[in-house]
Amino acid sequence: MQSEFKIERLSNQSCKEIIEVILPIQQIEFNVAIDLAAQPDLLDIEKYYDGSGGAFWGAKRDGELIGTIGLIAAAEHESATIRKMFVKKEFRGKELGIAQVLLETLLAYCRAEHLNKVYLGTKDILQAACRFYERNGFKQIAAEDLPVYFPRMAVDNVFYNLDLKSL
Repeated sequence: MQSEFKIERLSNQSCKEIIEVILPIQQIEFNVAIDLAAQPDLLDIEKYYDGSGGAFWGAKRDGELIGTIGLIAAAEHESATIRKMFVKKEFRGKELGIAQVLLETLLAYCRAEHLNKVYLGTKDILQAACRFYERNGFKQIAAEDLPVYFPRMAVDNVFYNLDLKSL
């Protein structure tokens, strides 16, 4: 398998591709009870991500979208939330490093935009994702320790934060 891939910012033109990556991973691979109606951000990337001062990136290989990561900014609080970090199963793992490059792209953006606290929510069944975040310095926090402005997803039950100033 060719390991060449590139990271690029995505816009509303990519919504269909983004949905085709994310929904099967959520619904089929991990049996998460969530549908498109519960994720309006997937239908308007520019409003939910770019409109907040954040961004949405994709990893592409030979023109195919193989991974995603989104950032919702809360600049007034110098913080941000990671959303929609997914990599197609056949492209996961340290060998290709796609998830790592997606995360590093997002964190570099946070630093450039002075977004010093980064939050995320996930599900406890996504153990590999939890280990990935922990390896990257994220600390698990209780739901009640999330800021009031955190855009919580109903299906999430594990939460993390990362203080970029402490790195």
